[in-house]
Amino acid sequence: MIQHSQQQPTKPVDQLTFIQSIFDTLVQHYGDYIWWPNDNPYEIMLGSILVQNTNWKNADKALSNLAENKFPQHIAAMSLEELAQSIRPSGYYNQKAIKLKSMTAWFKGYQYDINKVRAQDKVTLRKELLSVKGIGGETADVILVYAIGKPSFVIDAYTRRIFERNGLTVPKSYERFHDLMEQAIPLDTARYALYHA
Repeated sequence: MIQHSQQQPTKPVDQLTFIQSIFDTLVQHYGDYIWWPNDNPYEIMLGSILVQNTNWKNADKALSNLAENKFPQHIAAMSLEELAQSIRPSGYYNQKAIKLKSMTAWFKGYQYDINKVRAQDKVTLRKELLSVKGIGGETADVILVYAIGKPSFVIDAYTRRIFERNGLTVPKSYERFHDLMEQAIPLDTARYALYHA
């Protein structure tokens, strides 16, 4: 763990500078890093749900089990039971099967066309995603950044840990922490993906 030497800032402007300086330190140490190597938008959406409450190894096994069914039309056509059994390695497979169906139904509203999704503004998309069963803030932001290509900062357990250990008072609310990070860091999809990595 890289320790940052600055103390907890007291003024809002100092706080924003402090946040940016921690990311600058991480980038200097780790360099450019790609976290989500898949470039298929729908598979990224699937993975963002399958990885909930598990590690990527288990989510990847579940994705592999789907084999040729990793298309929205196939997921929509599968029975819940068949889908659940296919994604069993991801854990909580019955609940995740429902979530995958709900997310796929949302995508169907755009005729399964990622370009139609990308034509929509980020605020509308984020509201829509948060209204889908099983999609919370972190999953919505992962989908926005990695699958759709919209700048929406992803907050995860590591983000909280890094900033808490470096002296930042981290808001308990996901949305408040998300908004704080977006105030500190200019809206930039590639940068948000790098910082999440």
